[in-house]
Formats: sequence, C-alpha cells, structure tokens
Amino acid sequence: MLYPDFVTLWKHKNMGTVQVVLRKKANKQGKYPIAIRITKDRKSSFIHTGQYVELKYWDASNNKVKRSHPNSSSINHLMLTKLADANEKLLQSEIKKDYKSVRKIKKAIKGDLKESFITYAKKYLESLTQRKQYYQYKNEKSRIEKFLLYVKKDDLLFYEITPNLLKKFETFLIFKMGVAPRTAVNYIIPIRTIYNSAIRDGAADRNNYPFGRNKYQIKFPQSDKIGLNTEELKKLENARGLSPAQQHALNVWLISFYFAGMRMTDVIQLKWSDLVDGRLKYRMSKNDKQVSFKLPVKAIKILDRYARLPDSENGLVFPELANIDLSEIQILQTRIKTVTRNFNRHLKKIADKIGIEKNLSMHIARHSFGNISGDKIPIQMLQKLYRHSSITTTMQYQSNFINKDTDEALDRVINF
Repeated sequence: MLYPDFVTLWKHKNMGTVQVVLRKKANKQGKYPIAIRITKDRKSSFIHTGQYVELKYWDASNNKVKRSHPNSSSINHLMLTKLADANEKLLQSEIKKDYKSVRKIKKAIKGDLKESFITYAKKYLESLTQRKQYYQYKNEKSRIEKFLLYVKKDDLLFYEITPNLLKKFETFLIFKMGVAPRTAVNYIIPIRTIYNSAIRDGAADRNNYPFGRNKYQIKFPQSDKIGLNTEELKKLENARGLSPAQQHALNVWLISFYFAGMRMTDVIQLKWSDLVDGRLKYRMSKNDKQVSFKLPVKAIKILDRYARLPDSENGLVFPELANIDLSEIQILQTRIKTVTRNFNRHLKKIADKIGIEKNLSMHIARHSFGNISGDKIPIQMLQKLYRHSSITTTMQYQSNFINKDTDEALDRVINF
C-alpha cells in the first residue's frame, strides 16, 4: 500500500493543522514517542499515539517510520488512520465553529478516535451487577476509581494506558498507599480485563496493548498459605471453656475442615436436605460443581448438636441465614461477609485462649486441610477433593504445603 507523505499538513485558510511528529524526549529504552500535533493560532498541543521508535528508524523528511523498521507498514498505517480521524474532526469543528481553542480541538479529536476507558469501565461494572457479583462489583469499583484518581483524567483513552503508566501506578500503590504487592495486582487486573473487552469490540487498538512480554507483566507474588498442623488441630478439637458464640464459630470451622476445606459461602448455607444416606451432597457456589462426601464421624457428632430449626423456611443447618431470602444474592453476600467477620473475631479469641499463635480464621480451615494432607494423599485424589478442573491448579495450591521431599533432601545434605 502506498502512503501519502505525512509531512503534508491538513491546512486551509484560517484553519488549524494536524501532523504526525516524533517528540524529542526518549523513554528509558531510548525510543521516542510518535504523536499527532495540533496547531491553531500558533499554539500547539499533542496527542500521544502510544507508539515509540528509535531515532534511526524515523524518516524526518516525510514524518513517518522508515521501511527498515520491522513493523513500519503497520505503524505507518495506524498513524495515517489516526491522522485522517483527527483531520476529519478538525474540519467538523471549523465548519461548526464549535472549538476555538487548541485545547478544545484536542479534546474533541481524542474523544472521537476511540471510546474512553471510563466508558468501558462502566460497562464492566454493570456486567458484574448483571451477574449478581455484588461483592466483586464493590471491590472493582473502588479499584477503578483509585486508578482514575491517580491518572487525574476525565477522558482517559486506551492508548494513554502505557506500560510506564501501569508501572508508576503499581509503585504508587505499594510505596505511597502502603498496599501489599499481591493487593496491587488486584488493582491492575480489572484494567487489563477492561482493555481486553475494548479490543474485542474494536474500541481499542491491539497495537497499543500495554500488557505482556516486554511490556507490563502482571506477576502474582508467591504467598505463604499457612495452615494448622496436627497438634494445633487437636487443641481446637479439645478446646474447653468457650463461650456459646465461640463454640459455635469453632463448630462451623471444624465442619469446614472435615469436608476438605469447604468454603465459608457453602458451609454457612449447608442444608439438612444436603445430608443424604450418610453423605454430604451439595453444589459448590464458586464453580457450580456437584460434590459428594461421606459424613465423617467427627462431623456427625457436631451436626447432632444442631436441631432442625422449625422456623427456618430454608432448612439450614446453621442459624445465621435462617431468615434470609437466599435468592436475594446481594443481601445474601453481604450477610455472609458479616457472619464471616464475626466468626473470625471469635476464632481469634479461641486461638489466644488455647495457645495457637497462627492467625485463625474461617479461610485457614482450607489451608489446614491442605497442610495436613500435603504428604499423605496422592495429588490426583486431592484434585477430586478440591474439585479443581485442572491438576495444575491442585499442584500449585499444594506446593505451599508439601515439604517432605525437600526436608528429607536437606537432611541428606547437611547431616554428614
């Protein structure tokens, strides 16, 4: 394809001009940004395209990328498209006499080039509420607002989200806001999700995608999943002198542990009708998979302490959600979070009372099962217990707890 020279300005009498130019300040990789320059009344402003090239690849005479650049054709075509879009908007503004300043012209051109990040962020949040993921909606909304507050832009476009911007935002979160590295990742993930959605719709240019190799890579810091050991579990099973509220929280925790680290969302919604022929049969809320476990004797002894609640229309084993309409997902999720918080408060007091120094919480029941089972059960069987779709997921999870081989290897080396 033949391209007209980019040095040709879109110029008419008393009108502004737009032109592709190479800015003078290089980034850390020694590459220079390609921008669209808008000039009116001898005042200029620049729209950055997200493209960078080394100085040796820039044709200063024709204001375009030289053929020697491996992606010259794609970049030049992209610049020509952006230039045409910008010129069309400029012509419209001149005809309508809508924009008299270069700043307003720039804003109009930017708004017409592609849909904004904010527009797609709203669509993403709406999709969460449509899927009734209200708790995730609340968290993601807060993270997106924090990002927009950081960039200080009302009309952020996708090509303005560069690897450098994402790195600076991550640094801001960790060193200014004081969040943990894993939490910082949680802020970046929705940005990537929204960007991917815009690319699928053609509202963002794939060439400007800031994520991936040699760009901004999302890396999950390895976290220590700490579970209780056998001795600590025995302390819990034999705990005495607890208040009724503490004993109830402990009972729910132990039921979670006895059923292979059953998630709090599922254990608190456990129904008597789920207990059939000496087995627990229920559908996991996280992935809708069917689960079937035998009822361990230890679990039966705890369940026998709970009478069937005659006033519970839901037929629940535990009373916390007895008067909740389980079909009202938003109310249900909020209530479960409140119950979990209350249980964790009681569990912390129990740990202090019986001498467990680890942070005892409802979620640690799952880690404790992983810790105890780590060197006892084949990984294929653990995959079935956890109901993981991929054994790789099970291996990654259990890698936090399987230490026997490495411990024995260490002993063989140092015990000489």
